Amino acid sequence: MRILVVGAGAIGGYFGGRLLAAGRDVTFLVRPRRAEQLANTGLVIKSAKGDVARPAPPIILGDQLREPFDLVLLSCKAYDLEGAIASFAPAVGTGTMILPLLNGMQHLDALDAHFGNARVLGGQCLIAATLDQSGAIVHLNADHQLTFGERGGTISNHVRAIAREMEGALFEHRASDQILLAMWEKWIFLAALAGGTCLMRASIGDIVRAPGGKKIMLDLLDECRQTAAANNYPPRDAFIERSRAALTAVGSPLTASMLRDIERHAPTEADHILGDLLRRRDEIEAEPTGAPLLRLAYAHLKAYEARRARTQPAR
Repeated sequence: MRILVVGAGAIGGYFGGRLLAAGRDVTFLVRPRRAEQLANTGLVIKSAKGDVARPAPPIILGDQLREPFDLVLLSCKAYDLEGAIASFAPAVGTGTMILPLLNGMQHLDALDAHFGNARVLGGQCLIAATLDQSGAIVHLNADHQLTFGERGGTISNHVRAIAREMEGALFEHRASDQILLAMWEKWIFLAALAGGTCLMRASIGDIVRAPGGKKIMLDLLDECRQTAAANNYPPRDAFIERSRAALTAVGSPLTASMLRDIERHAPTEADHILGDLLRRRDEIEAEPTGAPLLRLAYAHLKAYEARRARTQPAR
């Protein structure tokens, strides 16, 4: 199976690098700057689960794509999606499947519009990773799981083939017949985590030490849970209990990657994670006044983006 990994950042670089280390036919679609960096340093993964160092990983630029791949593993930021679609479109042929690892759901609409929903799988990953100053991928926690499946709720031959391809790679993988529910569950957890940690500019451990902090995190999670349930994806009880524990853990250093984006004055996925969740809630509510904490967190993030746009140097 020929696999095109769109992007060699923290997520694409990690899972693509693990597949490459397992001997799979992987090519990374990258921008010129990342191509130059990989040519100089190679693809490096630093992880307690095992390091990887590939001096010359297979890379390709968008204008060099000439033939289709069997699988496109898509791992860009939501605000880069349209550009990513344009770059990898020449790699999509009659038998190509697209496995996106973006958070939320809005990206599925965009991919369906360009390629048709029969080509687009559901997918999610559970990992904390970042790039260091040298461009190496640093795995920050013990989780490295990739889940995927047909959005219609079946385990198709395409999904089985992808699962076989991932056998032997050093990460957990799972084919799911409930991938949309799994994506909704991750979405509401991330929305609560991002909303709380960005609004408070603090980790979970710091928030729960503040007066009323624990209640704020639990109320945010409940607002997100209600939204998922109203959209016919009520999260499972076990998931809610795990989420409540994670969002109120004393001493936890957990933050959302969106907070790290703010701290380095970068763009955020506020529209894709919080804004789209609110939009889907408002489409159902007769009078869209619910989820006050989520609305406050979203307004906070949009104010940050407005200030960033006003103060960023012109390019």
